[in-house]
Amino acid sequence: MTCLIIDDNKIARNTLVHLASQISFLEIAGVCETAMEAYNLLKTKQVDFLLLDVEMPDMTGIELTKNLGANAPIIVLVTAKKDYALDAFELSIADYLLKPVTATRLIQTVEKVQSLLAARQEKSEIKNDEFLFIRDSNVVKRLKFDDILFAEAMGDYVKLHTAQRFYAIHSKLKDVEQRLPSNIFMRVHRSYIVAISKIDSIEDGALILNGKSVPVADTYRAMLNKRMNVL
Repeated sequence: MTCLIIDDNKIARNTLVHLASQISFLEIAGVCETAMEAYNLLKTKQVDFLLLDVEMPDMTGIELTKNLGANAPIIVLVTAKKDYALDAFELSIADYLLKPVTATRLIQTVEKVQSLLAARQEKSEIKNDEFLFIRDSNVVKRLKFDDILFAEAMGDYVKLHTAQRFYAIHSKLKDVEQRLPSNIFMRVHRSYIVAISKIDSIEDGALILNGKSVPVADTYRAMLNKRMNVL
């Protein structure tokens, strides 16, 4: 992994460089004294994550984070104050390190960033492979994930429902579940898996997808509400 260290305090910068350089799989891609210097560098250089101080002249770490936008590297704030924890939460900051940073605490953060990078990579691979092949009668067809509304178990078969029709494939629902990306689909019943983004409404405890009703088991209800981010 590569990281960029950004801190206007020389002692703090040197401390982070010393600690980070002892982690064998971590490469220091650069060291910046200001957020503006980092902003300009990131226009031409790609790094995995930032070790970013908050209080700096001209542009703070919080302001830099906002300016980098959605395509920013993973960001870890490093500060001597706890006052910015709420800002970190609202900006989905990966971690929040309090100075003085210890080797143990930095290792925990780097391992967390490693997991987040792996998750990003997995999502990227899903985007590059947005379909699966199914056998429909004697014909093998390509079916896009985005076309699937839900999967329904029917004995030794599974029906993959789309807006136009359904495809019956000889398989177990558990096997189908393993083939469907978990960031798009969710099991809501022992016999049903749904595409979260295709849910139109919830009526009388059942999900409505393109006019079709899908039951929700009580054991999945809390997790479903969390995934749907219901206000």
